[in-house]
Amino acid sequence: MKKLMILIGMLLIVMSLAACGGSGSGAASADKKTLVMGTSADYPPYEYIDTAKGSEVIGFDIDIAKQITTNLGYELEIKNMDFNSLIEALKNDRVDFVMAGMTPTEKRKNSVDFSNIYYKAKQLIMTTDDNNIGSIDDLNGKKVAVQLGSIQEKEAEKIQQQVDIEIVKLNKIPEIVQELKSGRIDAMIIEDAVAFGFLEKDQSLDTFEIKKPAEKTAGSAVAFQKNSHIKEAFNKELTKMKENGDLDKIAEKWFTTK
Repeated sequence: MKKLMILIGMLLIVMSLAACGGSGSGAASADKKTLVMGTSADYPPYEYIDTAKGSEVIGFDIDIAKQITTNLGYELEIKNMDFNSLIEALKNDRVDFVMAGMTPTEKRKNSVDFSNIYYKAKQLIMTTDDNNIGSIDDLNGKKVAVQLGSIQEKEAEKIQQQVDIEIVKLNKIPEIVQELKSGRIDAMIIEDAVAFGFLEKDQSLDTFEIKKPAEKTAGSAVAFQKNSHIKEAFNKELTKMKENGDLDKIAEKWFTTK
């Protein structure tokens, strides 16, 4: 009986030491905080894959996210997925926040929370210069493509109320540009900062702006889960970056203007 008690005592000591080791390991892991960012890396210069560096995702949004997470003491992990999957990934806790040139529409606000706007963009119609399309009226009877799940979908629906267009929805911006250049669509709706990169590389492409009131100009914001504990911290960092000029410096790095 005494031997049994000694054996049980030794076993308890071993289990206790193992538990302490596990607790120490867990604490060390907890100290290494990581935030997972969801994005759709097909939207240069906001986010895209740098083929020269393999699969690294780079861009305007990425630089902002890196600076904010570093300032807040987090490491950053980036998950690349289709744009129309980002909100669901956020709702299902697969990512902590989303940066993808995303506009805080009323529909999206029903599912997620947004930061303050960090960049305002213009929406353009992109065509090829042999299409003779220079106004909304010229789109009558044409095929107009947009990225699935994007703010440009809503822009296309508004145009559809003015003229008769067929809306084509595709997943990737480069895919839509190729459809345009091949003649399978007549035009596409694209953000100015994204369009300029394609215009620089291909002189056959042309654009014109979709005019709208200044207060309704689309803007990009960070998306979070409802009642996220990091939203306010991100807003404070964005405000600092606007005030100290860091946001302007990052914009100058990535955006090309005509």
